[in-house]
Amino acid sequence: MQVADFDFELPDALIAQFPPAVRGGSRMLHVEASGALADRWFSELPTLLRPDDLLVMNDTRVIKARLFGAKDSGGKVELLVERVTGEFEALAFIRASHAPKPGSRIQLSEDTIIDVLGRQDDLTQLRFPRPVLAVLDHLGRLPLPPYIEHTPTTDDEARYQTVYANAPGAVAAPTAGLHFDDAMLDALRTRGVRTAHVTLHVGAGTFQPVRVDHIADHRMHSERYTIPQATVDAIRETRRRGGRVVAVGTTSLRALEAAALAASDEADTLRAGAGETDIFITPGYRFKVVDALITNFHLPRSTLLMLVSAFAGVASIRAAYAHAIAARYRFFSYGDAMFLEKCPPE
Repeated sequence: MQVADFDFELPDALIAQFPPAVRGGSRMLHVEASGALADRWFSELPTLLRPDDLLVMNDTRVIKARLFGAKDSGGKVELLVERVTGEFEALAFIRASHAPKPGSRIQLSEDTIIDVLGRQDDLTQLRFPRPVLAVLDHLGRLPLPPYIEHTPTTDDEARYQTVYANAPGAVAAPTAGLHFDDAMLDALRTRGVRTAHVTLHVGAGTFQPVRVDHIADHRMHSERYTIPQATVDAIRETRRRGGRVVAVGTTSLRALEAAALAASDEADTLRAGAGETDIFITPGYRFKVVDALITNFHLPRSTLLMLVSAFAGVASIRAAYAHAIAARYRFFSYGDAMFLEKCPPE
């Protein structure tokens, strides 16, 4: 397929710049397996789930990954830490008039100077004088997506983070999880819906445009994931009880499907453990673990739009997005939600 097959026109006014007044205050478009559409509110989610369904959530925590400093020459530098690779080392995207060379240094503050070690493709390897996470917490700025135009505020620091965030390492939020608050989680448990967690540290590559014409030519960025044994056990129990596995967000789905692909024994389709994934899910993919998906609306020509098209069907997603635009849904990270049922295989 062509990348142009996943393009659409989106009015700028529909790009949500701020979250709703309260978590869970968003609208939700329900896309049934048949392709039928229903306008709902996120507060109605418990009515779409059944006792013994399992919600799988990504518990990654967004770090303050954006830093500002100066090179030895005095030139200004902006850094976006893509991945913390060790207690004192990280890989980062660097924006500067001239990229700093290996062996040079970048001054972040009077007492914080980092060393430039080398390059890895588009990323620069850096060594910090103190633990990376401590420096980011002290000097870093929340890395809001490029389509959100305001400077991050203390409100963003709370709202661009899920209420169940636990493992620091993401540079972008698993945004489907932003809709959940503690009251919603309690309501789901009361209904008999169980929850489990995976960790996938979302990288800045999630916002990188697809620069090829044919989707088969695109190279995905790699991200780290962890699947706990408790989650594997919960999925097996859900299958035994006849419940559905519902992924909260494309990151949870990618972690589960990547782990299933990595399992060498076909009789055991999911195993606990950690790994790296550059899985690229496009139409024609056969899902092994996930039965339903809660997600936000994604950018035109993006790999995530291709993923949801694979899950719910290309025609269904095209119709859903056209409906959402006409009905003035709010798009992207701070926007409204979708509940997608998996379309039957062709």
